[in-house]
Amino acid sequence: MSAQLIDGKKLAQEIQTEIAQEVARLKADRGFVPGLAVILVGDNEASKIYVRNKEAACTKAGMYATQMNLPATTSEADLLEHIDRLNHDPKIHGILVQLPLPKQINSQKVLDAIAPEKDADGFHPMNMGNLLIGKQTVIPCTPLGIMKMFESAGISLEGKDAIIVGRSNIVGKPTALLLMQKNATVTIAHSKTKDLAEKVRHADIVVAAIGQAQFVKGSWIKEGAVVIDVGMNRKADDKLCGDVEFEEAAKRASFITPVPGGVGPMTITMLLWNTLQGAKRSAA
Repeated sequence: MSAQLIDGKKLAQEIQTEIAQEVARLKADRGFVPGLAVILVGDNEASKIYVRNKEAACTKAGMYATQMNLPATTSEADLLEHIDRLNHDPKIHGILVQLPLPKQINSQKVLDAIAPEKDADGFHPMNMGNLLIGKQTVIPCTPLGIMKMFESAGISLEGKDAIIVGRSNIVGKPTALLLMQKNATVTIAHSKTKDLAEKVRHADIVVAAIGQAQFVKGSWIKEGAVVIDVGMNRKADDKLCGDVEFEEAAKRASFITPVPGGVGPMTITMLLWNTLQGAKRSAA
């Protein structure tokens, strides 16, 4: 078997086109422009690239985008003041604080300070809690993007055995909740899980989000399984790779996401999606 690629880049472009059309309608019908504010603290080069890409995608979709660059010495109190101002700014419908933050700032306290309805990343405890009980809420971008990929490929999740390798609040846990909402049977595994390879071998759906290059071996993949690789790692030769041993996994899987060009573009697209939904709630 040779796996069919789930092209996240292509799907992201299609959804961004739909978002841009909806933004244009909001502008034309109501004079209303969705707005995203991105806060970057410090000079982390990777964070700068991520922020630049997010802002560019936002602008391309016709949204209002503003970026706040703060020095690495910024205090927690100052950052919280900036967030409070954005919470009360009617032009802003989505707020994103780029992680990681400097050591003097408590990241969870900062995420908690963002108004839940403007939480573009979907990390606020209220939004996480709503997701847990199945209530409509802002969904974290990467898990939401993963679900859109399943939908676009026509992959049924009902009754499937799914394993998520990685238990983060950002990807692993919310993805598990979304899969359960689609009636999949979900196992959350991690680096300390016993007999991990054997557990992966029994899974119809494999979501790898552990942050270690090629951690999930191709020989672990069940024939016909669907493989979603969330990882983004740089090898010694400077080439990018995911958390899955792609070449071998692709020989067994029915569907697989590439790295790069898989989940990554969908994450940025869902950030725009969440901002648009926030604007629509505000305009209602």
